[in-house]
Amino acid sequence: MDEKQGKKVMRYCALGKSGIKASVIGMGTWVTGGGMIWGENPDDAESIRAIHAALDTGITLIDTAPSYGRGRSEEVVGKAIRDRRDKVVLATKCGLLVDDARGSFFADFDGHKIYRSLQPHTIREEVEKSLRRLQTDFIDLYQTHWPSAEPVKTPISETMACLMDLKDEGKVRAIGVSNVSLGELKENDSEGELAACQFRYSMLARGAEKDILPFCLKHTIATLTYMSLEQGLLTGKVGMDREFSKDEFRSDTGWNPWFAPENRKRVLDLLAGWNELTVKYRCTLAQLVLAWTLRQPGVTHVLAGARKTSQIEENVAAAGLHIAAEDIDRIRRDVVALGTPS
Repeated sequence: MDEKQGKKVMRYCALGKSGIKASVIGMGTWVTGGGMIWGENPDDAESIRAIHAALDTGITLIDTAPSYGRGRSEEVVGKAIRDRRDKVVLATKCGLLVDDARGSFFADFDGHKIYRSLQPHTIREEVEKSLRRLQTDFIDLYQTHWPSAEPVKTPISETMACLMDLKDEGKVRAIGVSNVSLGELKENDSEGELAACQFRYSMLARGAEKDILPFCLKHTIATLTYMSLEQGLLTGKVGMDREFSKDEFRSDTGWNPWFAPENRKRVLDLLAGWNELTVKYRCTLAQLVLAWTLRQPGVTHVLAGARKTSQIEENVAAAGLHIAAEDIDRIRRDVVALGTPS
């Protein structure tokens, strides 16, 4: 932890050149929206307590999206921050329409059809709905959730022009993108004031190290990583006896093969090899993993989901955890040696 006897100390980092500073550990709220993909529906009151705990312990960055629970996540976040809006760097998204075929079909998800659309008129509809659900007059960081795609593909120049107009109108303070390729990232950055890029990144999924992270580092674009704990697998708490319902996200080993039994065993063995590090740094595996992630070149913010206040407290402590350079290097050697899932 922090040198002062393990004191929990949050750190803050700028969102690119926006002038906005946000906690380096952010709270992701996909799970707050509930649905069969998570195995159970969370209790809204418990979710609100978790958000309050996040704010009380120094987390300012709260990330949500209209598609999380078809608006439910935004509604819960809105209720939680209603009287504490000035303490929050509020991030949400546009670009995924639920059961609305004005975009390009993306996926069947949790019993609903998801479509991609970054058309200016649908973005404007989405931002107004998000503002109402979030009970706020402005959004700090407004991000495209996924790039548009054929057959309803919108030029990036048109999308960015719309987002810049929303910024000029005071409805959003900064603009971000999510899940983009390097080419799309470059084009978005050339068409407007891009503050942040959000993408999947963990020690088990390091593809962003090839291009996205170096570009963001060079061009002063903040990075928000998600799934850095691999949906709980890297906490060491998802044992070999853990079973998932067929509708739950983690049961789809085609999407995330690390949850297949043979691969899960390899990850658990890897984590067991770091027990001496958790003793050395007086931390949990989750804290060790989050702290390692924050130390990677180009990573500025890590989003971690949480259902409970205890999970929030565990995540927050990672911001004050200082790992020696030799141990950072050792962990990287170990994950590289682990290789890819079979």
